Amino acid sequence: MSAIPPKKRDLYSATIKYFGSEPEPAFEAPQRLSALWGRNWGCDNDVGALRSVLMHRPGDEFSIIDRTKTIAETGTYGDLEAGWYWQSDVIPQLAELQAQHDALTDLLRREGVEVVMVEGVDGSRFKSVYTRDSCIAIKGGAIVPRLAPRMRHGEELPVTRTLAKLGMPVLRTLHGKAMAEGGSFAWLNSKTAVIGRGIRINDDGIAQIAEVLRYQGVELIVVDLCGYDIHIDGHFLMIDVDLALVWARGLPFSFLERLKTLGIRTIEMNEDDNPWIVNGLAIAPGRVIMPRGLSDRTREALGRNHVAVLEIDYDKVQLNGGGIHCSTSPLIRDRVD
Repeated sequence: MSAIPPKKRDLYSATIKYFGSEPEPAFEAPQRLSALWGRNWGCDNDVGALRSVLMHRPGDEFSIIDRTKTIAETGTYGDLEAGWYWQSDVIPQLAELQAQHDALTDLLRREGVEVVMVEGVDGSRFKSVYTRDSCIAIKGGAIVPRLAPRMRHGEELPVTRTLAKLGMPVLRTLHGKAMAEGGSFAWLNSKTAVIGRGIRINDDGIAQIAEVLRYQGVELIVVDLCGYDIHIDGHFLMIDVDLALVWARGLPFSFLERLKTLGIRTIEMNEDDNPWIVNGLAIAPGRVIMPRGLSDRTREALGRNHVAVLEIDYDKVQLNGGGIHCSTSPLIRDRVD
């Protein structure tokens, strides 16, 4: 390629100086997102009106389960060599799983939520129903994590392809030795999020997520989970702008105190509650989908705080190790502050 003559080079530079970089507004600014990416993608809270959610209906991938493969020490099912496990001592029929999942998607649609199904799930990855783990929505787009157990490796690909087809920006894919899953991430408010560190979430994963959030002015609080707990969503759920449902025994005291400093009130579950109620889903401030099993005490506490609960049966899906929260990955929520 021949060199640009000096006179033309001068014209080129003289023109370019009028058309430099324009970093403002930021990538995640709603007006810019809508204009350039078609929609105001992402979330900066866990309770604003839910507009779009990513899900996967249980399907043929469940055929990999061999009901003759049991783990003697636990009475549950699994194959260490193949790398799959079923963490309950009962395996329901696929039709039962599909019926309960369909009831959840039908309820979401009746509530005005767009349900997007993951495309191209591999024929063996039966944990793909828990889309919460493979997509974390933040301001302006999504982080695609790197799932920890071997049986979930590769779930990231169909999720990434689905997001790309939608036109949702992918702001980060975890790399290196980073491991993280979305079930251990939660928004507290538009400037603060929390992540639970444990057997499925390591420091590299936390650091890469925190880096993206830092550019958006968001603090990521890190709390250590107990024992072999995998996700914080087994103990914590935002249900209104300043209200959370908690299983206090599963959370550090320091985190409970931090919630107070953020102005977040808590309703504590008790022994009579179905433990899966905390794995629910807020679809608007003070409007929450939960599985059946609320104790009278917790129901009364929710009522006093003007929280409406939409109850469904989800016990069959829960046998696979995840509930309503696990089965839903918000893509777009309204802002609340």
